[in-house]
Amino acid sequence: MSDLAWIDAALVSARPQAVAALLRYFRDLDLAEEAFQDACLRALKNWPTNGPPRDAAAWLIMVGRNAAIDVTRRRAKQTSLPDEEALSDLSDVEDVAVQRLDEADYRDDVLRLLFICCHPDLPATQQVALALRIVSGLSVPQIARAFLVGESAMEQRITRAKAKVAGAGVPFEAPGAVERAERLGAVMAMVYLVFNEGYSAADPASDRASLCDEAIRLGRLLLRMYPSEPELMGLLALMLLQHSRLAARFDAAGNPILLDDQDRGLWKRAPIQEGLALIDKAMRARKPGPYQIQAAIAGLHAVADTPAETDWAEIDALYAALEQHSPSPVVTLNRAVAVSKLRGPEAALAMIEPLAARLDKYFYFHGMRGAMLKELGRAKEAREAFNQAIALANSPAEAAHIRQHLDALAQEN
Repeated sequence: MSDLAWIDAALVSARPQAVAALLRYFRDLDLAEEAFQDACLRALKNWPTNGPPRDAAAWLIMVGRNAAIDVTRRRAKQTSLPDEEALSDLSDVEDVAVQRLDEADYRDDVLRLLFICCHPDLPATQQVALALRIVSGLSVPQIARAFLVGESAMEQRITRAKAKVAGAGVPFEAPGAVERAERLGAVMAMVYLVFNEGYSAADPASDRASLCDEAIRLGRLLLRMYPSEPELMGLLALMLLQHSRLAARFDAAGNPILLDDQDRGLWKRAPIQEGLALIDKAMRARKPGPYQIQAAIAGLHAVADTPAETDWAEIDALYAALEQHSPSPVVTLNRAVAVSKLRGPEAALAMIEPLAARLDKYFYFHGMRGAMLKELGRAKEAREAFNQAIALANSPAEAAHIRQHLDALAQEN
């Protein structure tokens, strides 16, 4: 690995901890980010010659802290800092810094940083953009490309988010146990939003698709901080299992391939095995939650060598449990797929028809309803449902998939 490669990996890994600690010191998001960037520049200059420090995060925190003090004093026109030699000599402080990090349980710092990015006053789009910029370190152009918006628009989105956080007077103290439990759910939701943004991309090589990898990295970070939290295990397992199918989900033209039609030989086995192991560990805690249940459903699909071997009865039971934990018309719509496999399209249609009012603007509702009507031989109604789905399609690929159903109907008649 080249000097720049290992240094980049170390900086990316240390970023959440370092930025979080700097934020605690200075209580200024922009200053913490600027201080970390200054420390990274010093690392790029010094590490290739001197070698890596014993603890990259501690080194970056100390250097960034000194840089931020310099900025703060310049702004306040206070006395100058000590000589550069005194500032640069980290030999006596690194051990102390490492010990403080270990004793202080740095997870509260990182979680606080994530809490700030997930502030309830911020819309979800700003939460995700801010987390990708501050916690993950993605550049504004990268984030803009991932969300298919202009760079200036994304810069404004992130700037507005920072301004709203600054104006909200967000506390920087370590969160208490109750608040931590409540807001950890918001952090997990944000991470899953990041994942779903990437999951919807048809091009596996695109910036947008890379958000899946970033979400999984954030999920691992959270699980390292809370290794016994079963819902975090469920979230990471769910993302790993879904992402394992990446190579099989779209054809060469970017059209989506339904699960039953995917080449299962293209599914990656390593993330599947890791996801299944996480599910087993989470379930032993006997505290089932929505992410664990969804992961268990994904796991049942993953272990089926062929579509015919899928345990639809167990999937139906898991969706019924999910309806109890997180009642939603979308959950019921997904459960109807299992019902159609077990009891036929008529039973599935009877289940989803009452959802029409709430899901009238939802692409997948009309697409599934059309598929059930088509299977029942009700071609005219199926055509109407498919046309409604096309009108609500979120991408050309989704519209193209529905047109295939319409073409099949035309050939049958």
